[in-house]
Amino acid sequence: MTRPDGPALHRLLAGTADTLTQVVGQGRSLTDALAQVPANLRPGIQDLSFHGLRHWGTARALRQHLVPQEPNAAGFAALIDVAISLLLPAAELPGAPRYAAFTVVDQAVKATQARPHWRRFKGLTNAVLRRYLRESEPLLQQVSEQVEARWNHPEWWVARLQSQYPEHWQQVLGAAQTPAPLCIRVNPRRSTRAAVQAALAEQDVASTPVHEHGLVLERARPVHQLPGFADGWWSVQDPGAQLAAPLLEPRDGMRVLDACAAPGGKTAHLLELAELDLTAIDRDAARLHRVNDNLARLGLQARVLAGDAAHPETWFDGQPFDAILADVPCTASGIVRRHPDIRWLRRRTDIAATAALQQHITDALWPLLRRGGTFLYVTCSVFAEEGEHQAQAFVARHPNAERVTAPGQLLPACPEAPAHQQHDGFFFARFRKS
Repeated sequence: MTRPDGPALHRLLAGTADTLTQVVGQGRSLTDALAQVPANLRPGIQDLSFHGLRHWGTARALRQHLVPQEPNAAGFAALIDVAISLLLPAAELPGAPRYAAFTVVDQAVKATQARPHWRRFKGLTNAVLRRYLRESEPLLQQVSEQVEARWNHPEWWVARLQSQYPEHWQQVLGAAQTPAPLCIRVNPRRSTRAAVQAALAEQDVASTPVHEHGLVLERARPVHQLPGFADGWWSVQDPGAQLAAPLLEPRDGMRVLDACAAPGGKTAHLLELAELDLTAIDRDAARLHRVNDNLARLGLQARVLAGDAAHPETWFDGQPFDAILADVPCTASGIVRRHPDIRWLRRRTDIAATAALQQHITDALWPLLRRGGTFLYVTCSVFAEEGEHQAQAFVARHPNAERVTAPGQLLPACPEAPAHQQHDGFFFARFRKS
């Protein structure tokens, strides 16, 4: 089966199996795994990988039930997993790749010929998938008793959300199962929201305003195909992330630090709002290329340095900052709808490790803030250990830190929510130095 707009499904299935094996078998990020995929196959394999990872708990449980003794052939289990994921009722959800059931079976069987060590499993593949189609209802009922199969997240992750958000944990898990909308932030130095919205409408792309400069697009498109991207009219940024820069209350002439700045979305937003003396640092020098590229496209300037926020002695020039944005490393548990591999890559012990790093960074940055200055702590996490617990501990450690109004914990919203709630999971805490 070849789609009119892309490669044959059996090629995509084989490539997706290789990709998912790297992610769930070898602990490699999906971004890194996809970077090795040939360009002509990447869009299709990315779509199947996203879908497969969103439903990997269910698909894996079904495969383990249908094939109790896993064949000793690298990647074959992932081939069955992704094929089953395309046959699940969830495949009817908005944004899911859609194929007829007989097409999935036929192309999965054909995909077994793509790798020499898979070829002897041609008959097994056909039998397993056809059995699932015959017995899908009782099979789904049976595996639904398993936490990971029902919620498509690790059991420890589900338990933590149940404990911390007894009234909203299902909302958080459900939001992770659907693709996030494409949201952009208009650059007021290059255009206006009304002008960008009109330009999108001319290409039949409807959009809804959100916050002061944002637009949520009704349907996603590759950014380079949308008007104004190359001209710096706008940047892609989640509605939740768009809250960060205004919370620092930027004003012309302020000296501002954006710690952990890559890829530069919040850096750019700050510079769009005021004429600032802004320093952007990140410990990963390679990622700073994206910061510089984004600033150049948007017509903005900042001092961009490679430096570790936890060790300011290596880059700080001794002049205090009026405002500091600490968008610290975290488990990224709030952005799993955009990065479905995160839920399967993270381990329970990662939370304590990131929380310790966050404490180290915030304690190192606090002395760099002038008296009366504003310090904004941000994570893209939904775990309280990286959010509210950190904010409370920070105040306890620093008596001269006055906590002031901020959104606190934002939980990711379901697709049916209003545009202004179509955000990922974030935590915001703001402090003034007294």
